[in-house]
Amino acid sequence: MAPGKRLFCFGCGYSALVFAARFRALGGRVAGTCRTAEKASRLREAGIEPFIFGDGAPLEDAGTALAGTTHLLISAPPGERGDPVLAAHGMELRDIACRIEWAGYLSTTGVYGDRQGGWVDENTAIDPAVSRSDRRARAEADWLALAAETGLPLHIFRLAGIYGPGRNQLQSILDGTAKRIVKQGQIFSRIHVEDIANVLEASIARPNPGSIYNVCDDEPAPAPDVVAYAAELLGRAPPPEIPFEQAELSPMGRSFYMSSRRVSNRRIHEELGVKLSYPTYREGLKSLLETL
Repeated sequence: MAPGKRLFCFGCGYSALVFAARFRALGGRVAGTCRTAEKASRLREAGIEPFIFGDGAPLEDAGTALAGTTHLLISAPPGERGDPVLAAHGMELRDIACRIEWAGYLSTTGVYGDRQGGWVDENTAIDPAVSRSDRRARAEADWLALAAETGLPLHIFRLAGIYGPGRNQLQSILDGTAKRIVKQGQIFSRIHVEDIANVLEASIARPNPGSIYNVCDDEPAPAPDVVAYAAELLGRAPPPEIPFEQAELSPMGRSFYMSSRRVSNRRIHEELGVKLSYPTYREGLKSLLETL
């Protein structure tokens, strides 16, 4: 897949870094953006050519930064003013769109809004419930419009709740921050960060521009069940259940509980042939015991 190819990541966050490492391991080159010189130094140590970029701070020389790019990954979140990549570099992307072999935009299953525990798939009409999901929905639409105009081979990946090394319920139990917040009928979907990379790699192998994929595991589950299982793996008593109405949560934390849905991942299995490394949270958390 990757020998002789160059991946450019707008936003080198948790998920993008895992995929970047996978791309490099297959022989490709990787460049990407970050906000600070300190982060740029860490990217360089990881073998990623760094460029400073942020909302309101465009690339200093976009032509040089994007030169030779064959694969494009966008994980930078939209702000109140819209998608920062399109706002700053829409013109440059139009110029190179015909030379891009694959492009991926990392969105969120939050664009489906509240379905009161019902199932959604990629054909379900979106209905964002909170402002940050609405911004993602608008960003999706703007990227799809650019792709329709330029032929950019865009794929949209709607990610469920992400967990993995350093970011999981085992870790939160060990550091004392885990909570079992109970809200009747609340269901979440989730995905291990390595399986995000699996899906992106499969999409590059089987490109289908214009496609949208839900990226989640096979078993939606209530959050308290996942916390309880993590405690069981650690041989600890689970934290006490807290009714949602009594939980002390930040506005963002509370907003996660405003929507309940079961997300279907059938398309990544059937169209991309993906076999998840961690089909449920149980396999994922068991594997993460070794990283603690």
